[in-house]
Amino acid sequence: MATASTPIPSRAVLADLLPAASGRFGAQARDFALVAGGAALTGLAAQFSVNVPGSPVPVTGQTFAALLVGTALGTRRGVASLGLYLLAGMAGLPWFAEGTSGWSMPSLGYLLGFVLAAALTGALARRGADRSPVRTAAAMVLGSLAIYAVGVPYLAFALDVPLARAAELGLYPYVVGDALKAALAAGVLPLAWKALGRR
Repeated sequence: MATASTPIPSRAVLADLLPAASGRFGAQARDFALVAGGAALTGLAAQFSVNVPGSPVPVTGQTFAALLVGTALGTRRGVASLGLYLLAGMAGLPWFAEGTSGWSMPSLGYLLGFVLAAALTGALARRGADRSPVRTAAAMVLGSLAIYAVGVPYLAFALDVPLARAAELGLYPYVVGDALKAALAAGVLPLAWKALGRR
C-alpha cells in the first residue's frame, strides 16, 4: 500500500493503491474481487429504499454506491462492476431496489445510467477529480446528470408520457437528495486519499 514516502501516480484511483497478491494473476484476482465487491455494494445499497408518492422511482442508496464504485475503481473496473450489477439483476438476481429483478420496470433506465456514470466518474477520477472536495462534488454532480440523461428519457418511454412529465416524476423530486450525496462524497473520498498518504 502506498504511504507518504511512496509517490502516488497522478492518474491513479483509490483502487490502484490496494495491494495485490504476488504472481502472474495477483492483480487480476484483486480486480475481479473489486468488480464483484462493487456490484455487491450497489446491490446492498439498493435495499435502502424509500418510495416517492406518485413516482415509480424510489429513493435508494444505489445511486450513491454506483457513483462511489465508478470513482474509486476507475472507468474499466467501474463499468465492469456496474455492468455486472445490471446484468445479474436483469437475469433474476433480486438485488435491485426492494429486492426486485428483471428488466421490465420503468426505472431500468436509471440502472443503465449507472454504467455510463461509472465510466464518467472513473475517467474524472483518473484526472484527480476525487482528491479535493470541490472537484469530487463536481464529479458526483456530473455522474448524477449522466444517470438522469438515460433514466428520464427511458422513464418517459416506459410510461408513455412526455419528457417534461417524466422529469417531474423522475428528476425534480431527487435533486436535493443528489446534492446531499455529492456533499457526502466530497468529504469521504478526499479523506480516503489523505488516509492513504496523499497530501
